[in-house]
Amino acid sequence: MRGSATVPEPAPGGRRVRTTAGALAAAALLLPLLGAAPSVAGPAAPPAPDRLQRAFAAAAAEYHVPQSVLLGVSYLQSRWDAHGGAPSVTGGYGPMHLTDARTALAGASHHGGGTEDPRGDDARAPRRTREATPPATNGLPARLTTLRRAAELTGLSPDALRTDPAANVSGGAALLAAAQRELGEPLSEDPADWYGAVARFSGADDSATAAAYADDVYGVIRAGERRTTDAGQRITLAARPDVVPDTAQLAHTGLRAAASAGTECPASVSCEWIPAPYEEFGDGDYGNHDLGNRPASQRIRYIVVHDTEGTWNGVLNMVQDPTYVSWNYTLRSTDGHIAQHVKAKDVAWHAGNWYVNANSVGLEHEGFLADPDAWYTEAMYRSSARLVKYLAGKYDIPLDRQHILGHDNVPGPTASTVPGMHTDPGPYWDWRHYFQLLGRPIEPTAGKKAQLVTIRPDYDTNRPEYTGCTAAGTPCPAHGSSEVRLYTDHDVNAPLVEDVGLGTTPTTGVNDLSSRVSTGQQFAVADRWGDWTAIWYLGQKAWFHDPKKHPAAVPASGRLVTPRAGLESVPVYGRAYPESAAYPAGVPAQAVSPLRYTLPKGQAYVVGDEVPGEYYYAVTFDEASHRVVTGRDRYYEIQYGHRVAYVRAADVTLTTAR
Repeated sequence: MRGSATVPEPAPGGRRVRTTAGALAAAALLLPLLGAAPSVAGPAAPPAPDRLQRAFAAAAAEYHVPQSVLLGVSYLQSRWDAHGGAPSVTGGYGPMHLTDARTALAGASHHGGGTEDPRGDDARAPRRTREATPPATNGLPARLTTLRRAAELTGLSPDALRTDPAANVSGGAALLAAAQRELGEPLSEDPADWYGAVARFSGADDSATAAAYADDVYGVIRAGERRTTDAGQRITLAARPDVVPDTAQLAHTGLRAAASAGTECPASVSCEWIPAPYEEFGDGDYGNHDLGNRPASQRIRYIVVHDTEGTWNGVLNMVQDPTYVSWNYTLRSTDGHIAQHVKAKDVAWHAGNWYVNANSVGLEHEGFLADPDAWYTEAMYRSSARLVKYLAGKYDIPLDRQHILGHDNVPGPTASTVPGMHTDPGPYWDWRHYFQLLGRPIEPTAGKKAQLVTIRPDYDTNRPEYTGCTAAGTPCPAHGSSEVRLYTDHDVNAPLVEDVGLGTTPTTGVNDLSSRVSTGQQFAVADRWGDWTAIWYLGQKAWFHDPKKHPAAVPASGRLVTPRAGLESVPVYGRAYPESAAYPAGVPAQAVSPLRYTLPKGQAYVVGDEVPGEYYYAVTFDEASHRVVTGRDRYYEIQYGHRVAYVRAADVTLTTAR
């Protein structure tokens, strides 16, 4: 899926200080933190790296909110980032995500839509362009003007609350204190007494979403966090493992109960059932998914992470259109709320590869890959991680990057489809953080001289140049990334690695996957040179900068395949289909057609799984003809390039590297 326009940064403005005695005292405390002009003329010094930490302490003291609660809420809202004053999808500003939808809309551009391939090699439904809607109008709970309320409570101007992180923190503290008073609760020093106010701060209009948010905040408080923000501010939240919040307060918030009947979701998320239709619509055609009997009929091996390249309401309209495509779940950006559309037993049309569709569950995340700060929220990451952990546990799916795939990791099923495969969730999806939330942090599993590496740059400081976020060839704003660029030699001035399957000259485009590897992916080491490491990638040696002080990868152990003795190379496939002899009468044999790639002699690739040759035959509305064909041929799923691929087990030799 393609990128979108970014939201312009609003112009900074002045502040209005309250005139009460208490307000004047608070202002005297906060003004140095808010960046007030020094009394002596001269160049302004850069902000101290603890400036924001001191602002949290000052705001907590002024409004009698436990500092751990204020820090925990802010972490859930923004991970303490300010995003340079730019608003989020719902017009939220600053570390506390104070919302001002009217101002955000006044300065926002419409986001560009993307397209979704229906079923790839078995496509029947027409391709359609997703309709975009403006930010902050996508059917979310109506918490769209908290910034104005914060201005009333603090006496600080809306401009200051939007553009100054310390003022923004003060506004968030005032809102929490107001919510606590409205619930009839004391301004207690004990963080356990603030559960109801935290739930209300979420802005959710149902109790399940609010509770999931509050539980996440208290999970952060118990575990503690430490992070350097996007503005270079060092923030620490000391762990409080003893905090047990008073969850009974939720009953007094006045929030409605959520309708979760019929869903396959963990109890820890807010989930509703919005079914995708299974309907005929003329000429023997039907949509928008296939009925199945998984996992009894075939294993669910993969979970595919997508982004929608569209907003909530438009996306839900499309998944309820029988002539369009489908996916199993959609996750909302602002609060992580989940809608389920297709049961896990059935096969959704989401990946553009029928083999992967038949073996996977698809999760669409509301957002645009070129605008991560506005859309890829902490609430959505956490809700998604809870859902993935639940599905992985239920269907015995390993929590690794060979089984938790991005749509950009799904291979083209045939050579002709490779150029049209999708690129979401893109280079700005934080896979390292995601796997931490999954409880499977990406760590070294071997010694320094290991034959394998796992890609793992530091997301915040790893900032490759990308272009095309707003217009072709235009540089994207500098931003943290999960991906590492590959060169033909150990030199940043060397040409980028080419992808022969695409047949195009590689670029730094945000949607160009030719010469990029992603966090969590594993590759065999081909060579080393100083601060550079080479891996086997797409049938060639590919180099990435890997300095010892700031490594882009960590040593790993695992299984490798190489061509069996006597073979110069072996074919590489985009799907693992059975041999022709396996098909029964009435089921047309599917071609076992290789891609344009090969696995040459002398090269090695990391194995993710061993799978049977398998094909799910489902081309009619009547289920009576549906069947799963399983052959004798076995395949290995390998990390071949940016995307996974398959090789026949009979063509390769399997070894273990430790």
